[in-house]
Amino acid sequence: MTRSTLKFVLAPVLASLVLAGCSLAPKYERPVAPVPGMFPNAPTSPAAMPVSASADLGWREFFRDPQLQSLIQVALENNRDLRIAIDRVEEARALFGIQQSERLPTIGVGGNASIQSMPDDLRAGGASAPSVTRVYQAGVGITSFELDFFGRVRNLSEAAYQQFLASEQARRTVHITLISQVAESYFRLRAIEQQRALVERTLKARQSSYDLIKQRYDVGVAGSLDLYQAKSQLDSVRADLQEIRRAEQLAQNALLLVLGTTPSNLPQATAFSQDQLLAQIPVGLPSDLLTRRPDIIAAENGLLAANANIGAARAAFFPNISLTGMLGFASGAMGGLFSGANRFWSFTPQLTMPLFSGGVRGNLDLAEARKNIAVSQYEKSIQTAFREVADALAGEATYAEQLNALRDLETSAAESLKIAQLRYDNGIDSFLQVQAAEITLYNAQRSFLDTGLNSLMNRVELYKALGGGWLENSAAPSAAAPEASKDAS
Repeated sequence: MTRSTLKFVLAPVLASLVLAGCSLAPKYERPVAPVPGMFPNAPTSPAAMPVSASADLGWREFFRDPQLQSLIQVALENNRDLRIAIDRVEEARALFGIQQSERLPTIGVGGNASIQSMPDDLRAGGASAPSVTRVYQAGVGITSFELDFFGRVRNLSEAAYQQFLASEQARRTVHITLISQVAESYFRLRAIEQQRALVERTLKARQSSYDLIKQRYDVGVAGSLDLYQAKSQLDSVRADLQEIRRAEQLAQNALLLVLGTTPSNLPQATAFSQDQLLAQIPVGLPSDLLTRRPDIIAAENGLLAANANIGAARAAFFPNISLTGMLGFASGAMGGLFSGANRFWSFTPQLTMPLFSGGVRGNLDLAEARKNIAVSQYEKSIQTAFREVADALAGEATYAEQLNALRDLETSAAESLKIAQLRYDNGIDSFLQVQAAEITLYNAQRSFLDTGLNSLMNRVELYKALGGGWLENSAAPSAAAPEASKDAS
């Protein structure tokens, strides 16, 4: 081998040794959150800022109804969506283990026997050599172990690790969402039960009113207009009752679906009111969402995986060096195969380097495009989280006053009905005024119940939007927030 040829052969190897341990992945920098520094309608003074985050607030402290707490526990044990998410974590863990194993050599034990019969003119020793040759081998070997000088395998392993972390955060997202779904389904069912009780009371009152007017009509005191107005009021509430009963059945079905099973031996429910939830939720800053919301953490894990894949794609432009070797025994006879005199070894390094790299360039372009997508997805997840929190805070800022106004409206409507009924009984006004007052009171009562439910739902949504629901019991104030990523190497 000439000197120039030797230089040509060794140059890639020397370059590999110089770059050994270098990572070709871009330096990761977390994108700037594309949201304001404060939530609207949130406390701004330092004294009003919470000591702990909502994500540290356990769901048993947030949801005070013991029956709801039991239902949440049932759902966590039986819900199929959560089971799927847990299995996907195990799937990602296995894929990471497979990719991680490529960083270590695969060592195998094996043996083989070769028996050949060759023509006289092809025998190594000529016609005098044996017509049949036998070779028996046994040993330990390494097959095509890649020397990861440029970090291709290491970056692929890091990408798989980040995908595993993302799957764990996806499981947390399903967990948190499931708890909020159970709470919302439960509150909706309880609210519909209240609506049904209201409609049944109203139906009873309308029936009594109709019966009274019918008696007056029969004796000629009331006219047919009053009679049919009372009948229309009665029929309207009868129709509402059937609608409420249907909605109640649908709400029960929805709750059973999210639970995953039919619960039994539940504790007594508390009175249905706003007090079933904590009065206040610590809001914090938008920056807290980056380390508290599992969907944002998962999006960043995906971004880190895409970043590592760029490093693997860049490494494909450089030489690939792999080793194959074997250490064992070889003999022409089975007897005495493992004697010291029959030991042998083989060592086969292999170097390949891309010459026409169109596909390699395409893979790099693909990896960079996917990283850009991951950046946009990460930023979008932050914006989505910010809007969810901002929307819920808008509700927190207005629902209390709206409920107070509806409560006053209900009181005023009840007084108006009393006056209208009195004036009708004294023959001052027609039944039309009574009918209008009854409708106003009925609508005010139903609106109050609907708004109360929406207020409860809004607070549950705020709790979920802030990352609450992962912990069963509240964490200590000094508990550390979950990390978005770790070093896989």
